[in-house]
This record gives sequence, structure tokens and C-alpha cells, in this order.
Amino acid sequence: MIRHEARIGGQVFGPVAPGGRREFFCLDEHTWIWHEEWVDASGTHRTKTTRYDVRPDGLIIKAQDGQPYQEVNPQEAVRLYEAAAEYERRINTELYAFAT
Repeated sequence: MIRHEARIGGQVFGPVAPGGRREFFCLDEHTWIWHEEWVDASGTHRTKTTRYDVRPDGLIIKAQDGQPYQEVNPQEAVRLYEAAAEYERRINTELYAFAT
């Protein structure tokens, strides 16, 4: 099911470029993953994975492609919150609405 959720979540940020792939999903109650793959103008295959950890005290930290964790700024925190809310809305209506 997480693969289906990730595909639906990837659409939260708009259409994916042809030949690209985007996934956005909730791994567990504190962790969000955003993974994107694309081919750049030179034809090189690129990837970027961002892991967001939401701490119990509300602090949000992220790590990208194996780099050290860093605190997100307030604007990014708001965008993550909005994306998470849209993700939840979409998976509940597009994936789980028919399960009951």
C-alpha cells in the first residue's frame, strides 16, 4: 500500500515531467520521505531524496541524500505541513475511501 500512497503523494507537488518519478509518503508517525528522479537537460539521470523527521517537540529536521540533518526554516515547515495535509486528503479519498 505504501507504494500506492507514495505515487499519490508525488502528485501533491504537481505533474511529474515525462521520464521522471516522484514519491512523497509518510514512513511512520514522525518521518516523511520525498524522493524525486529526473533527467536533466544534459541527459543525466538525477535523484534527490529528502527525509523529514518531525520531533515530538515540533522541531522538524531534514537530511538530503545522506547529508547531515539540519533544521528546516519556518516557510519549509509550513509547506511540509500543507503537503502532508494534502497527501492525507488524497490517499483517504483516492485509495482508502473504497476500503470501508
